[in-house]
Amino acid sequence: MEKAVNTHEAKTQLSRLLKRVALGEEIIIAVRGKPAARLVPLKAEDTGRKFGTYKGKFEVPEDFDAPLPDEILDAFEGKAKRARKKK
Repeated sequence: MEKAVNTHEAKTQLSRLLKRVALGEEIIIAVRGKPAARLVPLKAEDTGRKFGTYKGKFEVPEDFDAPLPDEILDAFEGKAKRARKKK
């Protein structure tokens, strides 16, 4: 249900009006008794993401979660080259 409010009420009660709009109410803002604007709830945006769209287009290698080589870790951490562990 729409309810008309004047600009003064809209300015002083904006937080309350927004809470009502969030609950689905539409509110008309009037200037000198004439409708000038409408506060309406926004519709949720569709992200457009669909899971599984790349299925079969690439493979995850067997060693995907293997530890990174020391040189790469050093580059990420901004360190000088590490001394390699002797086996």
